[in-house]
Amino acid sequence: MTDDISDVSITDAASFEAFLTLHHGLPRQAPGSDASTRALLSLCGPLPERPRVLDLGCGPGRSALLLAAEAGGPGPDAAEVTAVDLHGPFLDELRAAAADRGLTDRIRTVEADMGALPAEEAGDGSFDLVWAEGSAYILGFDTALARWRRLLAPGGTLVLTECEWTAAEPSAGARAFWDPQYPLRSTAGNVAAAQAAGYRVLGVHPLPDSDWEEYYGPLAERVRERSGDGSPAVARALAATREELGVRARHGHEYGYTGYVLRPVEAGADGAWPARPETAADTAAVRAVHLAAFETPLEADLVDALRADPSWPAALSYVVEAPDGSVAAHALLTRCKVGGAPALALAPVAVAPAHQRSGAGSAVVRALLAAARERGESLVLVLGHPAYYPRFGFTAASRFGIRAPFEVPDEALMALVLDGSGPVPAGTIAYPAPFGV
Repeated sequence: MTDDISDVSITDAASFEAFLTLHHGLPRQAPGSDASTRALLSLCGPLPERPRVLDLGCGPGRSALLLAAEAGGPGPDAAEVTAVDLHGPFLDELRAAAADRGLTDRIRTVEADMGALPAEEAGDGSFDLVWAEGSAYILGFDTALARWRRLLAPGGTLVLTECEWTAAEPSAGARAFWDPQYPLRSTAGNVAAAQAAGYRVLGVHPLPDSDWEEYYGPLAERVRERSGDGSPAVARALAATREELGVRARHGHEYGYTGYVLRPVEAGADGAWPARPETAADTAAVRAVHLAAFETPLEADLVDALRADPSWPAALSYVVEAPDGSVAAHALLTRCKVGGAPALALAPVAVAPAHQRSGAGSAVVRALLAAARERGESLVLVLGHPAYYPRFGFTAASRFGIRAPFEVPDEALMALVLDGSGPVPAGTIAYPAPFGV
């Protein structure tokens, strides 16, 4: 399996080849649109002159053609696109389309497995932009993140789309189709996975329903044309495609595609600090970090008091390790309430003096927020330095009608909405008892 075709499960080689043939000549081989490709490209920010682009699982190259024409700019600044797919007929379609559009000199096709690229075609650090619309699922989201990171040049960007749950509680019918072949996650789960893999999330773009119709409309017509025609392998491919179309018709409101624009955290910043949940063995080391980081023992005592309080969420207390394995930083998310609704408070956060201004603090906070997203938390509050916390997405809490139970500068009380699917609660923050407020 190697191109940006749909997520239907075809296990035998003959049926898979028939499935690919079914897609020949169609405008798309996965949900998408030129508008979504442009939206994702815009989230990448400025690209270098004559950017080197790698389109993995390119199929007939709808994205490759657009990137060659629009990424980097016109004339000498235009992108150089390497388009990779294992299915030769798709690459034939791409070369013909490139010739028709005058883009032959900007697109190079490579017939290869995108999961095992030959070294001569894609060495480490070779590309400013790695693109994978509708193809990452073939490897799996986590595997794609890990395997393709090495292909990026310093400052490079990875763009990929992923099928994921959009319903909080997917139905049994939807799960019966997806779970056996490709278990889906939520957007929050995939954001957390990207951050845990060492990427900074530059942008997230949910594909509209019209992007599915652009793919499924022509595909459904092709299925109708081919019904009753062909070998047993073709019949199996047609049956699998009908099942996929039927699941989308019944359960399409429960899942969708989302595009992710990601950039690896540079070595020496967050990525140099492996983060993990705190364990019982870390208790003394965490206290030592807080004692060393602050002038008084108040923060260290607060952490100890919170451990004995029902508000302590063990899974949301994180540390990062220094190269020697010692605890370099610690951060904690504590249960609180806003107007009676559950939320989380980011406090305390401490970095050992030897590791301050090294990225250790940012690493532990990012890992902690990613864990909170994965757990389905919706709102995090912090009382802290207004020049530091906005880098994580925090904004003034007053925008949401959230107040502290004591006098505090407006810019110092900040909120981060992790899940915007529902209303943000408003009102006064109620901290747990150990905070003493």
